[in-house]
Amino acid sequence: METLNHKIKLGISSCLLGNNVRYDGGHKYDSWLVETLGAWVDYVPVCPEVGCGLPVPREAMRLVGEPGNPALLTQKTLVDHTEKMQNYSDAQVGRLKDEELCGFVFKSQSPSSGMERVKVYPSGGGAASKTGIGIFARTFLNANPLLPCEEEGRLHDPDLRENFIERIFIMQRWLNLIASKPKPGNLVDFHTRLKLLMMAHSPVHYKSMGKLVAEAALKPFEAVLEEYFIQLMTAARKPATLSKHQNVLLHILGYFKQDLTAEEKVELIDLIDNYKAGLLPLIVPVTMLNHYVKKYCKEYLAEQYYLNPHPIELKLRNHC
Repeated sequence: METLNHKIKLGISSCLLGNNVRYDGGHKYDSWLVETLGAWVDYVPVCPEVGCGLPVPREAMRLVGEPGNPALLTQKTLVDHTEKMQNYSDAQVGRLKDEELCGFVFKSQSPSSGMERVKVYPSGGGAASKTGIGIFARTFLNANPLLPCEEEGRLHDPDLRENFIERIFIMQRWLNLIASKPKPGNLVDFHTRLKLLMMAHSPVHYKSMGKLVAEAALKPFEAVLEEYFIQLMTAARKPATLSKHQNVLLHILGYFKQDLTAEEKVELIDLIDNYKAGLLPLIVPVTMLNHYVKKYCKEYLAEQYYLNPHPIELKLRNHC
């Protein structure tokens, strides 16, 4: 894996780091985020409720009213903190722009920070519907529609976890590219290294991005970069399926036609087929291909992000 300039910077709900900021004075420490992913990222903790001036401990709150524009009320005394929370959220989102975040991990079910399925209670009383978004989360997501964002609960799903981590590393590489004050040739190199990774997510987007790159010298470059970034992050959000991975793996195998013996080719094809059948994790054929990349000095493949999209220590490709 190439050397990245610095640790990835991620926003995170403060309670997930073990900070005692919840309404009951407790926390929601997430060991994987802190002890595993934490080795590769610098976290920027945010607690909207404490940030907007509420104490610890405090009365629990809930969303009340229309799901698209609910009020934030204390559960028993019905004190309205909507305006206070919205003012804080607007200001904090503006401040976070300067942090150059690569993503954000929100606390699920929170009336301030939940990304989805947050309980919203009818104004006149009655049962809640899980149709809301926390006020801070909604403000942040609206301001950063392309930024990788997830809830800690959804990150327990291996596929969602890998997709999120892959996207934050793509985001870091993009920010590094922009910080280098790129010229069209630099974008060509970036796009070339992305080829196999984009093929695993969205070949259609990859072709469209290629057209942008090809025309980069003929159009205002800032506009090209902006559109390229939109397509890049849209493509990366699409799931990398078993079939698309299989196609990429076989595509890589094609680079070794003159190098491998017939037996070695059969062995690799068997590994790829067993991966496609769900019998082996992706890391198995990828490890074998990386071995051949080094053995036969395939520089083009060695520079492909697909073969090393994130640190192997995270074990994100180890599940079937």
